[in-house]
Amino acid sequence: MINAVGNRMTREIARQQKLAEQLERTQIQISGGKKLLRMSDDPVAARRIATIGTTQASMTAWSSNVNSATALVTQADGVMKSVTSLMTRARDLTLAASSDTVDPADRATMAAELGAIADELDALAATRDSNGEPLFAAGTARVMRFDSDVSFAPVQSAAEMFVVGGNSLSTGVRDAATAVAAGDKAAIGTSLDALSTAIGHVADEHAKLGLAGGRLDRIGDGLAARDITLKDERSVVEDTDLDVAIAQLHAQDLTLSAAQAAFAKINQRTLFDLLM
Repeated sequence: MINAVGNRMTREIARQQKLAEQLERTQIQISGGKKLLRMSDDPVAARRIATIGTTQASMTAWSSNVNSATALVTQADGVMKSVTSLMTRARDLTLAASSDTVDPADRATMAAELGAIADELDALAATRDSNGEPLFAAGTARVMRFDSDVSFAPVQSAAEMFVVGGNSLSTGVRDAATAVAAGDKAAIGTSLDALSTAIGHVADEHAKLGLAGGRLDRIGDGLAARDITLKDERSVVEDTDLDVAIAQLHAQDLTLSAAQAAFAKINQRTLFDLLM
């Protein structure tokens, strides 16, 4: 009889310890806001959370690249606007110099301005970004990754932007300056054609920047939408439902209190009572 009672007491103590552990676990879930405290609680959910976390980390890097690339495109866009303005001015000067009414002194002034424009073009081609890196890569354009399977160069290389037919834009302008200074009508005509071609080239490359900017906007919007979806999914899997948890906490507390009260009352009986 005594052994049987002892066994029942041991089982009851173990049951109450388990209830206390469940109560403590629920309290931690409420205070910490997370319902998964260990991977063993729900291995499938834990693996899904880990997968989502890895994807979110990657998306953070991709979003950072989108922001960086957008800044580069914006900066390059401003540079190309200046290039377009300078090239248009160079063509206008060259065209004006082709007139028979322009005297040598005026041509010399125009040639000097063309030389200054060429220097400005060289400076623009060497523009650096906020990190001190060349905005227009000297070699191959810098490729950046924006998603698991999306990567491209947001800004073209210096050769793509500033070289036409094997000659740099500044070289074409300096050729025009030489022709204007010499009053060489044939060379001026050749330079006018070259400058017109160069202006068309600059417009085409500038348009590519606009396309890259639009693509980056769409990618950024897509990443933001996916981030919201992943956060929602992770919250469902990982976060504590406070309403449910609080109700569960109250129920567990009542159950444990009732069990402790019953256990205390039963154990008020004496050994003599147990033997009777």
